Amino acid sequence: MGTAGHEILMQLNDMTSHMEFAELYERHYATVYRAALRIIGNPADAEDILQTVFLRVLNQGSRLNPAALQQSYFRRASANAAVDLLRRRVSHAESRLAESRLEDASPSAAVESQLLLKERLRRAIATLETNDAVLFLLRYVEGLSNGELAEMFELDKNSIAVRLYRIRQTLQAELER
Repeated sequence: MGTAGHEILMQLNDMTSHMEFAELYERHYATVYRAALRIIGNPADAEDILQTVFLRVLNQGSRLNPAALQQSYFRRASANAAVDLLRRRVSHAESRLAESRLEDASPSAAVESQLLLKERLRRAIATLETNDAVLFLLRYVEGLSNGELAEMFELDKNSIAVRLYRIRQTLQAELER
């Protein structure tokens, strides 16, 4: 268990059982961390998201049934927290992105180009409505199927496919700006 896990365990107050929460954390912390790391791309930020997700669970307290929380809940919670972090970053780093140019033809330009593209995609995702951003991340980063997403969002598979198409179009337009 990481340092974030120890901090969370120290703040237990509303959970019915310390053991229930510890078991919940042990069962799902890796899922939350991996999802956050794939979305954010930074281990320190992924740790922050891990802590945020489990603190949110703690804040729900007795309103949540720890036994009913499934892996899909934690993937979605991780994606939500990642979107929140991406949105905070966008407001702080607009000028830094504007200063970045791909005029350098050095061998490191390809690596810089890929990193810049990932950062631009993260910023574009941050401009989406929260549910759209989460839907996109769960589908294309976490690899959930349209059927799984349809169950999770309580929509039919065709609606999911249409929304994903529109989201991709929106992201493409944002990236072309």
